[in-house]
Amino acid sequence: MKKKRTYKTLSILGIFSIGILFVQFTSEGTNHKSVDVKNHVYFPNNLNFCSEKVPMKIIDVKERLDREMVVNINLHSSTTLILKRANRYFPIIEPILKKNGIPDDFKYLAVIESGLTNATSSAGAKGFWQFMPETAKEYNLEVTNFIDERYDLEKSTEAACEYFKKAYNKFGNWTMVAAAYNRGVNGMQRSINSQGISDYYDLLLTEETSRYVFRVLALKEIMENPDKYGYKLPKDVLYQPIKTKEIAINEGIEDLAKFALDQGINYKILKLHNPWMRDSSLVITEGKTYSVKIPIEGYKN
Repeated sequence: MKKKRTYKTLSILGIFSIGILFVQFTSEGTNHKSVDVKNHVYFPNNLNFCSEKVPMKIIDVKERLDREMVVNINLHSSTTLILKRANRYFPIIEPILKKNGIPDDFKYLAVIESGLTNATSSAGAKGFWQFMPETAKEYNLEVTNFIDERYDLEKSTEAACEYFKKAYNKFGNWTMVAAAYNRGVNGMQRSINSQGISDYYDLLLTEETSRYVFRVLALKEIMENPDKYGYKLPKDVLYQPIKTKEIAINEGIEDLAKFALDQGINYKILKLHNPWMRDSSLVITEGKTYSVKIPIEGYKN
């Protein structure tokens, strides 16, 4: 009998404890602060890419954009760093786009491709514009053990412009050109042929390409209106352009570390400003000349 009474007592205590936990849970749930959705108040309903209007009345279009807005608004560290880098690198990219007749919005493709860094993908794409080796060579970028011009921002941006112009001649639509930069011109043409539709927003594409232009649109909106989305960065925290001088080099350099010291800097600084140099020496083909950037401020204590 004593043993049974013990079990009964424990059962009553167990039920009582569960009741207390339930009351606490429901009370906490009632008083819990709701997720801050203030950013959605500013959801853009009138967007364009290179003056080509985004059809926001199409339900899946609006929801695909919403996904990328929510993701990138809340990628605080990544988006903050992109905003800081843009202050340094957009002034280099923008005039090259303009000179080549490419709409300014294409600078946001570099943001999506690499976060404005000389990134390397698992597939082997490199640089701000993420060129694969074969494509780089097709667009006259040198790729060797000593020199990789995918890491040269000016030259790789020029190469990207050539790609954009070629794709525009094919599609006659900048939105399709942006999508083609992700999937390839041939890949986009296959989708057009199989579906009988030539509008990016109406095509059924791979998830990566389906998201690609919307990621561009989301970063464009956030970067053009950072305060609206909670990114209030003072000017003094943005990465500033670094002044450099350029030295023309048409002969090989056996020891780049010594060369750097001779220029009043060090090996690290030389490589940071000339990431296209891929070894500790520089082998140059006869008849070729390269421009080496030497910073004139911001590299000494």
